[in-house]
Amino acid sequence: MPAAQDGGLMALIVNIAPILAIFVLFYFLMIRPQQKRMKAHQALIAGVKRGDEVVLSNGMVGKVTRVEDAEAMVEISQGVNVRVVKAMIAEVRNRTAIAANDKG
Repeated sequence: MPAAQDGGLMALIVNIAPILAIFVLFYFLMIRPQQKRMKAHQALIAGVKRGDEVVLSNGMVGKVTRVEDAEAMVEISQGVNVRVVKAMIAEVRNRTAIAANDKG
């Protein structure tokens, strides 16, 4: 029995250290970059304004014609407007200056 007691705390640390190292590695390689991408996407969504050319998550490209709190109206073809949830905007391609009738 005395052999099992030798270095009890040190043996425990040696057994737990690889598991802790895996969790730390997982955090820095998976969780942290995902959080940065999510914050960048939220900032992109918050900055969408009328006249921006956007790419939707399904691959459609269009021009923003109206922006509301959670939705935006996107013109995907001349005279064809669709209402989309702002979270489905994947990319903003061309940012434009404030449109003439949006001043104020």
